[in-house]
Amino acid sequence: MKKKPQRSCVCCRTTRDKSELLRVVAMADGSIVYDPTGKAPGRGSYLCKNAECIKSELKKAARLSKGLRRAISDEEIENLAKEMLAAAEKAEQ
Repeated sequence: MKKKPQRSCVCCRTTRDKSELLRVVAMADGSIVYDPTGKAPGRGSYLCKNAECIKSELKKAARLSKGLRRAISDEEIENLAKEMLAAAEKAEQ
């Protein structure tokens, strides 16, 4: 049986299967985007699919910016929060 890749949430530090987490990517052009496929090229960080982790991390974005090795602007945080909360709600259904 093939092993599933494991990743850690940058907020709560829980280790889960990669498919159970949401991925944020720092692209080569400098933008930071939510990656629903989990396969986009670039430096990635992961968050749990629950709203508590998403909201608490995106309020300050300290661990996320450290994981991506790049500062995150307020506008990027707002865009990420909207996209990721929508994805988390969809996952719960």
